[in-house]
Amino acid sequence: VIRSTAIATMRFGIRAAAALIVTVGTHSFATAFTAGTSRVRPTSHLAMSTLPSWNDLQSTASSLSVGSALDQEVALRSTGRAAPFVQNKLRLFDSGEFSSDKPPKITLYRDHAGWCPYCQKTMLLIEEKAIPINIELVPMRSYGDKPTSFTKMVPSGLLPALIVETEDGRKQVITESQVIMELLDQWHPASEGYKPMMPDSNDQAGNARYDMLARLERDLFSWWCTLIFRPEGPRLGGGGGGGLMGMLSGKGGGGSEMSGAMKGFLECLDKVEAELESTKGPWFFDTADHPTMIDFVYVSHVERMLASAAFWKGLDLRSDEMKKRFPGLNAWLEAFEKRECYLAFKSDYFTHVMDIPPQYGPGYDGGFDDKREEFAKSITGRGGKSWSLPLPFDDELQPLYTGPPLPLSVLEATGITGDNGKKEDSYQNADPVVMASACRGMAGWKLASNGEAVARFAARGGPKGGNNPRKTFGAQLADPYAEADKEVQPYADAALRVVCKSLLADDYDAALQEMKTDLKAAVPSDQAGKVAASLAYVRDRVGVPRDLPLASARHLRAHINYAIQSIV
Repeated sequence: VIRSTAIATMRFGIRAAAALIVTVGTHSFATAFTAGTSRVRPTSHLAMSTLPSWNDLQSTASSLSVGSALDQEVALRSTGRAAPFVQNKLRLFDSGEFSSDKPPKITLYRDHAGWCPYCQKTMLLIEEKAIPINIELVPMRSYGDKPTSFTKMVPSGLLPALIVETEDGRKQVITESQVIMELLDQWHPASEGYKPMMPDSNDQAGNARYDMLARLERDLFSWWCTLIFRPEGPRLGGGGGGGLMGMLSGKGGGGSEMSGAMKGFLECLDKVEAELESTKGPWFFDTADHPTMIDFVYVSHVERMLASAAFWKGLDLRSDEMKKRFPGLNAWLEAFEKRECYLAFKSDYFTHVMDIPPQYGPGYDGGFDDKREEFAKSITGRGGKSWSLPLPFDDELQPLYTGPPLPLSVLEATGITGDNGKKEDSYQNADPVVMASACRGMAGWKLASNGEAVARFAARGGPKGGNNPRKTFGAQLADPYAEADKEVQPYADAALRVVCKSLLADDYDAALQEMKTDLKAAVPSDQAGKVAASLAYVRDRVGVPRDLPLASARHLRAHINYAIQSIV
């Protein structure tokens, strides 16, 4: 199941379009990489093309160091011993008790697309503790129908849900992420070699601190909802100019620059900052050198706060200015970003501003108008930099290299090392050329993995696509039953092969020039607009982290944009 949006061309003309989300059911961009699809025979125009086939492209991708490393990861996933990955179905880690033939007796049901913050925090705890577990993926109700097999077990449909198989074969169902996390921690204690995630029951001070931090997290969540999902109201003190610097210094024209909601949100963040600064390390507790449960409880929503505050309020909490006010918060985020298991479940801002409205309601524009439109254009790829070639080394809003930007196996295979010689490290000093090549290679490998199905999916963006609507979901444009435009499909297929060929090329500059030439040969003028619409359709449905990490996804989006520009 996949999410995306039609606000690509509407965002700045129609405010309500910020809430438009598209999901496309089981034949989605995500499943297109593994689902079989019927062939559409190319027209004689395409038959004359010298473009490589999808099989050729897949072979090329696998011959590269990036593709070879990723192929090995795919092979390991069925054993439960692969690296963290958002769509893993079995996690065994180093367990000698379980195997793929003797799986664990507990199964976590979580959302397929990686939207659910409660599923995310639960998975982070599982990964950090290395708990052997089965995982099943089901859609959230906002973008698709849950399978009957799941709703029979969990009539409420709540996610996450933990199914425990007892010795007599019965299945017990547990819902609510906090309960699930606490039980998983209790069932896998430190005495058996697992990392502790909660203060010991005899630690009165530790438990009191945990309870205080949990209440503070709920306060922060409440202020976030007030700021983002309600009209913001007038600025206090008559506010003049001064923008963010005025806000930080208190010297903005006429006094306060902020609404009451903005002021309350930032002051609550000040309290969170104080608690982070009160510990010796980056985490909320000093008792361990790793994040604990309360860190996971915070980070899944703080991640969404970063995206929504930038998009709807023009507030960049990771800017140099904000790092002065919130150094502990930013150090905490960077510590998370150095952990591979966090990268595996971390979304980008675009994915979040698409998945937030169907879960929480539409966001309201406000805050700092001078920055809001700039940030919104960057997040949606309309600012001319974030989704356009040539890409800058880093993203202007979302730091890519404070931790591993790609799976560790890919970085190791390409000889990219961390700034301090470690794997889970920052990569800000990496060679930009080598890093870009690795990011493109991963995007090309992903596209080639089942390109024919991806092309069929993209053809839903053609004028005759999506003609079979049967049911609406909370995500306003969700249509799991959409069908491809068969007329445009072979041309979209050819265009995507051109994109994939470019992503996998050794001589990158020559590849971009070849892309223009190949597209002119593969896409006749009377199909150009239809193919461009199909490419835009799939571009806006690239999900992070479900399809790719952001460092790689932005290359795929940018190359698709380059193809669109070349066609039209």
